[in-house]
Parts: sequence; structure tokens; C-alpha cells
Amino acid sequence: MIPVQGYSGAKVSVLGLGRSGLATARALREGGAEAVCWDDNPTARETAEGEGFVCRDLSRHGAFEDIASLIVSPGIPHLYPEPNPVVAAALEAGVPVDNDIGLFFRSFATRQWDSFETMPKVVAVTGSNGKSTTSALIHHVLSEAGRRTQLAGNIGRGVLDIEPAEDGDVVVLELSSYQTDLARSLTPDIAVFTNLSPDHLDRHAGMGGYFAAKRRLFAEGGPDRAVIGVDEIEGKYLAGQLSEGAADDRVMRVSTERKLTGVGWNVFARKGYLSEYRKGRQAGSIDLRAIKGLPGAHNHQNACAAYAVCRALGLAPRVIEAGFASFGGLPHRSQIIAEQDGVTFVNDSKATNVDAAKNALSAFKNIRWICGGLEKEGGLGDLAENAAGVKKAYVIGREAASFAMQLKGVEAEVCTDMETAVAKAAAEAESGDTVLLAPAAASFDQYNSFETRGEDFAACVADALK
Repeated sequence: MIPVQGYSGAKVSVLGLGRSGLATARALREGGAEAVCWDDNPTARETAEGEGFVCRDLSRHGAFEDIASLIVSPGIPHLYPEPNPVVAAALEAGVPVDNDIGLFFRSFATRQWDSFETMPKVVAVTGSNGKSTTSALIHHVLSEAGRRTQLAGNIGRGVLDIEPAEDGDVVVLELSSYQTDLARSLTPDIAVFTNLSPDHLDRHAGMGGYFAAKRRLFAEGGPDRAVIGVDEIEGKYLAGQLSEGAADDRVMRVSTERKLTGVGWNVFARKGYLSEYRKGRQAGSIDLRAIKGLPGAHNHQNACAAYAVCRALGLAPRVIEAGFASFGGLPHRSQIIAEQDGVTFVNDSKATNVDAAKNALSAFKNIRWICGGLEKEGGLGDLAENAAGVKKAYVIGREAASFAMQLKGVEAEVCTDMETAVAKAAAEAESGDTVLLAPAAASFDQYNSFETRGEDFAACVADALK
């Protein structure tokens, strides 16, 4: 646990008592503060009270009179589409609003660090797609190389739930736009921007607000080194803002669309080969084609970003390559869950938006595509244009019929539920086919999370293959 610094003897309110909220309350108490908690869910309040925390209805008049700060869980809106009433009350009372990420960055470093030979580092990864895989891959490579490392944030443990730093530690954080948008302190040593595509637009009032939330990771604290995906205009813009010139190797540019061989520090992947160029000369390369845990161009982008971070941390190319080779991938992200009679079953339930689904469709051939769910703002766009490898789509979700109608040029069958879709896809699949779950939609019309959806897919596959 990371004890929160700066609030000893003060009362700090915590809104939202899920995983991160309870971890925040514990860390505040460990740092000498009194956590005053609230959640609209009575069961969540009972859990907190069972741990000895005081619960107070923060929506009541005068609730913030003795409160030093309000700490908000990521899922609770603080600005758009409109602030949660408790957040609005805190702002009206002049009480600072923060989240656990801000508390982590203000509390991680301690006086004990004065005795360390090698200062601990924090790597923070953000972006629309690939940030989980990139974060996990960095963590895996470091672990395989014998470096002490911890993985936290939007993946793994809550940021305040990790262990205090030891000499030479590297903490890898996956940070969503919900987390970077509100944190009052953002000071990573290395910050990563993978890419940007439309997502969470209601929460950020459009693409401009969404990009601004991601950009805060780089603008607020000024990382020592920035790894930037430059295949979208936002990445090019961000790299340009951070760099003092073409040769400034504090900014490492990453691409899977073109070669980057200029005078700076660049990493790119073309036709399955990763290349590192520094000062105009090749400094390393990896053949990514045989690495099962990193299929497709989107995972090659993740590999480029992870490679750049590991190089910035001093690892040799061959050490990084060995770590890549033993990486098994993450659950629900291009995860091979079964192979039978020449048919491969792949769970990419995390493909909750159009761009992520495009990446999944580009990574495989002869696809029996299971898709559908709660459609996100912006519709399906040009998704059908990326479906050249799709033999047939099996559409699930409450709005399966309208979803199927948007898949122009793709044979589609409305199945509605996962069991029916998997059974039909498995029965019709031939040797060489891939049955791929890549929904291109959120899960909340039928499931409480993309993980639950992916687990249901895996269970249905197991039943179909009996």
C-alpha cells in the first residue's frame, strides 16, 4: 500500500467505493487522514463500514464544511455530460477534486529514496487502443529481464494498492482518459501515447476534449521521455509540441504505417519486422511474425511502444526480443482460446469500439465474425470496408438486427445471443477458418463488462467443441 501524503489529520471524502475507492480510503487512513466515504450502493457502504470507515451522504447540505478534498472514482463524471451532484457540491464549496492517480503521484516518492542507488521509475501508458497490452508487455519484458516491476492502474492492482518502491523499481501504469482527465498530479518518468480514435465522447464532450484528457499526461508533469504513436494527426501534433527539434531524442516516435529513419529516436514496424533507428542509423530489429502473443499490425504497434520504453530503461534489443517471445497475450485481447480441426477460436471481447474491431479483423483470415452489442456514438463508420477477410458475421445484442443492417457487403445472420452465435459459427467453420469475437460495441446491453462477455464466449466455445 502507498500511504497518501499531505493529508495527515485532515478529513478527505471518497466518492465511489469500488476497487479503487476502497483502496484509496485505506491509503488515506494509512497516511494519517480520516476517509469520509460515500456510495449510492448500500452494499458498498456496508463493506466500507465493516472496515471501520465513516460513511456520510455527501449530497446533503453542508457535507463539505470540514472536508479538505474530494477523491472521485474513475466512473463518476466530474464535468461532462454533467457533473455528479456530489462533485458539483464540492466544486460549489471550493473543495479540491482529485482521484487516486493524483494521490499516487504526490505520494509515491518518499525520503527513503535518498538511500537508493537507482531511483524508481514510473511508466504511464495511455491511448484509445492497445494500452492494456502495451502496459502488460512492458511489465512482462522487465520481469523476464530480472527487473523488479509492478503493474497497476486501469489494469492489475489499484495504484495505491501496490507496494512502496524499492531500489530500482519500475511501476507500469495503464491510465484511461477518465483517470488522466481529473488527476491533479501527473508526473511519470516515461509517458506513452499509443493512438487515438473516437471513444467516450459523451464523457469528454467530443474528440477535442477526449484528446485533451490524454494530452494532460504529457503536459501537466513533463515526463523525461515520451513515446508517441504518430500514425494519427493527434500523435504528430503531440510529438511536435513536446520536441525541441527533429534530433530531440526525448521524444520517441512510433509507427506501423511508415518507416521512421530520421535523426531522432524512432521505432517502427513494417511487414512484421520491428526496426529501431537512432540518429539516422539502425540500432535494433525484431521479427514479430512468429510471436503468437502479438498477432496483427495493432499488436505490432503495441510491441513498438513497449520496445521503445524498454530501450529507454536501458534494456538491450535481444533481451527485449526474448521477453516478447515468451509473452502469452492478455485475456480478451486477440486471445486464442481453442483450436480444433484446423479452426482457431479467438476472444477479442476488448474490441469495444470500431477501430479496435478493425485491428482484430486485419489480424486474421477466413473469419467467422461474432459482433454486436451496445453501439457507441458515431456508429459503425467504415467498419465493413475492413471486413474483406470475413466469410460471415454472426450478430449478437439487443439491437442485433439494426447492427447487422449496417454491415454492408458482409453476409450477416442475426443470432442475438452468444450461445447461438458460437454454435452456428462453429458448425459452419472449415479448416483454416478463425471464429473471432470482436464486437465493435460495448457489452452493457447483455453483460456487465467486456470480461464477462469474453468469458461467456469461451464457455460457449467449450460447449460447442464437446
